[in-house]
Amino acid sequence: MIKYNSEEKIFHLQTKNTSYVMGVFREKHLIQLYYGKKIKEYRNIEDNFPVLGVGAFVSRDIPNCHYTTNNLPMEYSCYGSVDVHTPAFHAIYADGSHVTKLEYAGHEIFSGKKPLKGLPATYAEDGDNVETLEVTLRDELKGVEIILSYTDFEDTDAIAKSVRVKNNSADNINIKSILSSVTHVFDKDYEFVHLEGSWARERSVQRVPLMNGTMSIDSKRLSSSHDHSPFVAIARKGATENTGEVIGHSFVYSGNHIEEAETDSYGLTVIRVGINPFNFNWILEGGEEFQAPEVIITYSANGFGQMSRNFHKLYRTRLCRGKYRDIERPVLINNWEATYFDFNEEKILSIAKKAKSVGVELMVLDDGWFGKRDKDNCSLGDWYADRRKLPNGIEGIAKKVNDLGMQFGLWFEPEMVSPDSDLYRAHPDWCLHVDGRPRHEGRNQLVLDMSRKDVCDYVVEALTKVLSSAPISYVKWDYNRNASEIGSDLLPAERQQEVPHRYMLGLYDVLERITAAFPDVLFEGCSGGGGRYDAGMLPYFSQYWTSDDTDACERLYIQHGTSMVMPSCTMGAHVSAVPNHQMHRTTPLKMRGNVAMMGQFGYELDLNKLTDEEIEEVKQQIITYKSIRETVHKGEMYRLRSPFECDCAVWEYVDENKVVMLHATSHTRVDLPRTMVKLEGLCEDAEYINTATGIVYRGDYLMNVGISIKNRFDYQSELYVFEKVK
Repeated sequence: MIKYNSEEKIFHLQTKNTSYVMGVFREKHLIQLYYGKKIKEYRNIEDNFPVLGVGAFVSRDIPNCHYTTNNLPMEYSCYGSVDVHTPAFHAIYADGSHVTKLEYAGHEIFSGKKPLKGLPATYAEDGDNVETLEVTLRDELKGVEIILSYTDFEDTDAIAKSVRVKNNSADNINIKSILSSVTHVFDKDYEFVHLEGSWARERSVQRVPLMNGTMSIDSKRLSSSHDHSPFVAIARKGATENTGEVIGHSFVYSGNHIEEAETDSYGLTVIRVGINPFNFNWILEGGEEFQAPEVIITYSANGFGQMSRNFHKLYRTRLCRGKYRDIERPVLINNWEATYFDFNEEKILSIAKKAKSVGVELMVLDDGWFGKRDKDNCSLGDWYADRRKLPNGIEGIAKKVNDLGMQFGLWFEPEMVSPDSDLYRAHPDWCLHVDGRPRHEGRNQLVLDMSRKDVCDYVVEALTKVLSSAPISYVKWDYNRNASEIGSDLLPAERQQEVPHRYMLGLYDVLERITAAFPDVLFEGCSGGGGRYDAGMLPYFSQYWTSDDTDACERLYIQHGTSMVMPSCTMGAHVSAVPNHQMHRTTPLKMRGNVAMMGQFGYELDLNKLTDEEIEEVKQQIITYKSIRETVHKGEMYRLRSPFECDCAVWEYVDENKVVMLHATSHTRVDLPRTMVKLEGLCEDAEYINTATGIVYRGDYLMNVGISIKNRFDYQSELYVFEKVK
């Protein structure tokens, strides 16, 4: 619900449990007044300012006032005037000046939510409790309008914020920075919480106390990256899973990003999120608009757990979309770690036949099926079957897999090109490059210039040809290197800094076209694992390969950190062979299965190499997974133990009828006492039966007394399932 008090000029966005309040100060200046627990109303702007006065050495820009725009919590700050905080908007005008002065010019409140032109975004459906506020700020001198958009998702305690700029003048404007969200807190007793990592070690949770000055994470790699996910939370010191204030910010964008918190000498803390201003410049011609991506913010008074559940529900139901949003997806087997490039049709069919016998539903053929791809040094871009390996082509092997009673899937890396490829020889200008500079390769490949329409059209045409030629039910879309020499042949010199964002717009356009043309195909994203696993990908990829590291112990950390923002229904998780190909560690099949069941479940090994006893265990794993996956994917998640804080992880998933809990230990010590784990999110008066033991417990017992967990051995895991007694 969005309320506007016309007398006091106060905007009040209310969700089920939160309030976000802004006001128009002295008829001109849009300021943030409050974000936190839900309140009924906010009154008397000037009597309730949570900020100090002018301070020393600061110019005064509000007549007859003790305050200035430098010490007010400006809802959207600009460069060049009195406010000397890092600006959200910075532009250079035709006369060479950098000064922008925005003033309130009007607003509109309406039901629902508009799509963002050319960008992925959350959405509303008929019957949703969703309203949108658009506030227009204007610089009359320069003919600039900035429209701030706020969509209030009442039922999920989330707000979508985005920014659009209009150039109403006849002159060009050079936009140097246009961030999507500015949020204030009125002291600095917080921690800066983010998800850092690297290849095969994605999304480790890191917490650092705020300091005077600026703290930031970012990516300049043309991808959201393994290093820093486009997410930041500001949490009260000492906040836990269930206690303390947390404000989460998740950027719905897959390219260069920045998340930062700036604390000034008077205790005002500003959190900013948006496109990274580094190597960014956008020439906005007269009459044109620029749409910035959206940021989702959510406030939790009950720690990180509630913040995550808010993100999970919104992203699961109003960011993911298409056929596979609400239905359960198939159990798959992928041949990559089973064969790498060394396969033929016979070998793939052998794996498929064994997989079918244990209950697997989808066979995925990974890298190596096209061109002359025997190694990772050739053929990317040549999307036609290698008849040496597949004499009957993709159509032939797909039909044979279908005849087994299984679906068939295929791997692509559409944004890349190998220098040793027919595509590159025909179009050497189609990759990102700068004339006169070396074209540095990563994984023996270059990045196609997706800012070019002809390149985007080729990608759509090439994939359409393959996907139309055979019964393909699944696509794994990979992206295996960071970009370098980021330049484009088709853009003039003054627009070269537009390439990073134009690349993302081109990619999103390709994804829109492909997913619309093949609505029955399940698309899974990948970027060397989770290198581009971000909210911007979820509208196109119903699930994402969480990490190339399939070791069960490492996956405890990776999947735990990922769950800070991403719902389990989007996490690809597979059982692989041992010793593990990344860690060379040997863990029990039971643990590998239990951990993988907490995401979108599959296998990545040659089942023909397992013993009869292991095959029987695999069959039981698939039966178990199919009985719990709806609860794991659509229920609410509670992180009861963190592997970052102890030697185990305990995750719980709760829906109306069932409770699923995983306990998994990485390393332990001799003769430790049992641990009592208290469940969460249950009905106190309801009864729950342990499906393995038949013992019935009341909800209040499970939540207040708990159940006893053994921590006796390394790599020990146990899956607990409780069904609600009706």
